[in-house]
Amino acid sequence: MKHSPILLVGAGLMSQAYAKVLAELSVPFHVLGRGAQSAAVFAEATGVIPTTGPLADQLTAMETVPDTAILAVNAMYLADVAKVLMDHGVKRLLLEKPGALDLAEMEDLCAAVEAHGAEVYVGYNRRFMASALAAQKMIAEDGGVSSVKFDFSEPSRRIAVLDKPKREHHTWFYGNSSHVVDLAFHMFGDPSALNARVTGSLDWHPGGAVFAGSGINAQGGLISWHANWDGPGRWGMEVMTPERRIIMQPLEKLRVQTHASFAEVDIEIDDAEDLAFKPGVKKQVERFLLGTGPDVLSSLKDHAARMAYFDVIRTGGSWGTL
Repeated sequence: MKHSPILLVGAGLMSQAYAKVLAELSVPFHVLGRGAQSAAVFAEATGVIPTTGPLADQLTAMETVPDTAILAVNAMYLADVAKVLMDHGVKRLLLEKPGALDLAEMEDLCAAVEAHGAEVYVGYNRRFMASALAAQKMIAEDGGVSSVKFDFSEPSRRIAVLDKPKREHHTWFYGNSSHVVDLAFHMFGDPSALNARVTGSLDWHPGGAVFAGSGINAQGGLISWHANWDGPGRWGMEVMTPERRIIMQPLEKLRVQTHASFAEVDIEIDDAEDLAFKPGVKKQVERFLLGTGPDVLSSLKDHAARMAYFDVIRTGGSWGTL
């Protein structure tokens, strides 16, 4: 299927992952970078040379600005760059997660999207992983989810020494951990109520170090979480149905326990694409650009609504009513 040219905004590692997929799909794209150094690294990795400089200047200089773009810049700049793109005529946008780093920034971005009449999605690529799609098929076969538990623990000591802006460290939950939080609630559905506790602090993340809580949905399903950024750990999730315990730790793999045994059995999945490309990205791009594959893209509007209870998980307190 032929596709008109699109913009790929950003020249970092995530943009390299998108470029690899776009080349595989034979989708023509123009890369807009910022600095010469990152552009040179991108060109060496992909063979595609980005243009550089202030984004508005690059867009103004284009004879025709494509109406479709994939935006993969630093999380701190996603919302502002998205608004610049819409100001210059971009109408369809795949915005790297999390779209915005706090509720106020998200509210402002949603207002801009509505004003421009744009169609915007958030790139939670792990929804498209082979493991996640296989888990969803099992859930449907078993009649739905009865409970979910998940862990968004982070490698704190490695994160602490990263050369990152203070705001990016302070909003790490949205910029990184929200990958697993989004996937958990994608499987579980929206809750009716949540209760969350957050304790401790870290030099790089004074807002909390240990996160725990639980929630319930309208069907009576229960969800719980525990994450400890002060100790070692890793992301993981378990989804319980009436027939199976579906274990995703790491998220890219799948194990299952049934009523017949205590054994956790590795499930073979067709993950060739997730090994050849960044997990989930190829199917995500196919859905966004070609309309093919699993229909699990997260719209910005839906993600903005979820941020209301994501923020309770991040900061503590209660949300919703039983």
